[in-house]
Amino acid sequence: MPAHAHRSTSPSPSPSPSISPSIRLAVALDGAGWHPAAWREPGAGADRLFTAGYWAALVAEAESGLLDFVTFEDSLGLQSTDPAGPDGRTDLVRGRLDAVLVAARVAPLSRHIGLVPSVVATHTEPFHVSKALATLDHVSRGRAGLRIQISERPDEVRHFGRRAAGEETAGLYAEAADHVEVVRRLWDSWEDDAEIRDVATGRFVDRAKLHYIDFEGPRFSVRGPSITPRPPQGRPPVSALASDAAVYPFLARTADIGYVTPRTTDEARSAVAALPGVPHVFGELTVFLDEKPAVAERRLQRLDAAHGAAYTSDAHVFAGTAAHLADLLLEWHGVGLTGFRLRPGVLAHDLPAITRVLVPELRRRGAFRSAYEASSLRGLLGLERPANRYSAASAAASAAVSA
Repeated sequence: MPAHAHRSTSPSPSPSPSISPSIRLAVALDGAGWHPAAWREPGAGADRLFTAGYWAALVAEAESGLLDFVTFEDSLGLQSTDPAGPDGRTDLVRGRLDAVLVAARVAPLSRHIGLVPSVVATHTEPFHVSKALATLDHVSRGRAGLRIQISERPDEVRHFGRRAAGEETAGLYAEAADHVEVVRRLWDSWEDDAEIRDVATGRFVDRAKLHYIDFEGPRFSVRGPSITPRPPQGRPPVSALASDAAVYPFLARTADIGYVTPRTTDEARSAVAALPGVPHVFGELTVFLDEKPAVAERRLQRLDAAHGAAYTSDAHVFAGTAAHLADLLLEWHGVGLTGFRLRPGVLAHDLPAITRVLVPELRRRGAFRSAYEASSLRGLLGLERPANRYSAASAAASAAVSA
């Protein structure tokens, strides 16, 4: 069995009592769950995957567990077991709703939890992304985040016809880093008080407080300003996944939250050490939770049999009890991971196990919140609201003239 597909069915050593209680949790929502056969499970709701109600119910369940945020997976090609392109299979979930639009739809139905859709930078204009995420932040009153990713798939290249297939991975990540920079500059292109809305004078906006960003790079030439006022959070948190240490420089350059995929405590420690400037480093695990380790393992074996192959993942695969998972999370938290993005193997089963069993277990150990402490995603993550770069520059220029 590959190391990255190890099933954890035994407890880890107890964590140190000095661990801070600031552990954070997120869940990654994808289809019926992360196991390819999840859609076949009782109660999976495969007939509702393309309805707003399905996603609203998942977010409500996550929020009931006081989780920090949910992420919505997305891509620009049909899901596939082959990372290079379509696999032609029709026995697996195929097709998605747009992640940003799903997040916007469920935003008014939730109150506290962060909403983090995935966006493929490779084929998406940063101007479109900036206003979509700013809109989500306004609609959710400050709970939006962005998960940025790249695409190397030739079939997705052919959907757009604007570039050649086979670009180097390093170049795609460099482009994604510029993409994030453009998005953040566009979020800042409206100062916080740019809207006047003064009926008496007939002035709705102060044009002097809208700024050109004048970004020039190998892929993008963007003048700005945005057409959407600055988001309530200023800049919604940006996150990205690095399943390989080669992607760590991209996280270090762009991410407020970096997702990493350790399989041992030493690997978790090394990931944290490699990303000292990233505010939050979250560990990724795919989880199958039951009341006994043997029950979880049998369920996973049944899913594997339905799929016709053993489940493998870029992330650690945990099959066991919530108490044993809590041991593991707290052990990895003790070496510096600030939180975890859990991938429920079967959403209908494992998401409630996270919210109703794992969360209370962590709370009993003093390692998880008992109530939401902030109204914004940045607040939940302990991140300050950033100053607007252009208003700060204007203030400095004014001060220099006055002097």
